[in-house]
Amino acid sequence: MAREVTQEAFAAAWADGALVVDVRETDEYAAGHVPGARLMPLRTVPVRHEELPSGGPVFVICASGNRSRTAADWMNSRGIDAYSVTGGTGAWVRAGRPIAAGRHERAA
Repeated sequence: MAREVTQEAFAAAWADGALVVDVRETDEYAAGHVPGARLMPLRTVPVRHEELPSGGPVFVICASGNRSRTAADWMNSRGIDAYSVTGGTGAWVRAGRPIAAGRHERAA
């Protein structure tokens, strides 16, 4: 079972420069994502997981937390220290936290 992290703990990690992987589809990401999040749609995780560090934590986010749990589970089974963000991008937005739009990853 995927390890989950609260929105508050994720926000603190994000503020400290944590690696965030958004596993939603490209159009969802373009509509609004956590600034600095790396786009890696869920279906691409098995072929792109080698792009991720094996040493530090990876915070995985989607719209509500379902896809991120699946991805974090998969990553953890391959030795990646991954955490699913509870509530996903929806909860991030509802909390009034910053959002970036567009297809390009933007630094925080």
